[in-house]
Amino acid sequence: MELDKAITQRKSIRHFSDKKPNWRDIIECIDAARFAPMAGNLFSLRFILVDDKEKIKKIADAAQQPFISEAQYVVVACTSPAVTKNAYEKLAEKFLGQQAGAAIENFLLKIKEKGLETCWAGYFVESVVKEILRIPEGIEVEALFPIGYESKKRGAKEKRRQKIELDRILYFNKWKNKKMKNPKKINV
Repeated sequence: MELDKAITQRKSIRHFSDKKPNWRDIIECIDAARFAPMAGNLFSLRFILVDDKEKIKKIADAAQQPFISEAQYVVVACTSPAVTKNAYEKLAEKFLGQQAGAAIENFLLKIKEKGLETCWAGYFVESVVKEILRIPEGIEVEALFPIGYESKKRGAKEKRRQKIELDRILYFNKWKNKKMKNPKKINV
């Protein structure tokens, strides 16, 4: 799949079919996260691939999002912040958030390329998720990603996200400036 197509066709899916994806495809998607930029080249993200249906149900309950339990797999993205915090002190929190977002976007685009679907779930009771998966103190749970194939069940149609117009988010040379300066003519 072309990158532009993956970007524009990626969407959040909340209804999954019973068809089980190949877990090796999900590992390839996680592998794509490794190529995101990291402050000081210190990779802070860790991933847990969950296929245990009982644990997936408990994770869905911890997130208060029942659709998660429909997925065949859940990927839990975590941050191990200690080394980055040691290296960057006050800037670490900012860098950790930036690099988590960059790595997760790589992961999401690869999910789309593989023909799989997911939904970025950021609302959950972190302590419960950590208990279910035995995640130690000092590790932060960033997000949950139920993964599977989109359900073709009636009523499972997802809303297309509304796209904001480019001219509403792009400025030139200063805040709220909507126009680029005309290029100067060069006399030859």
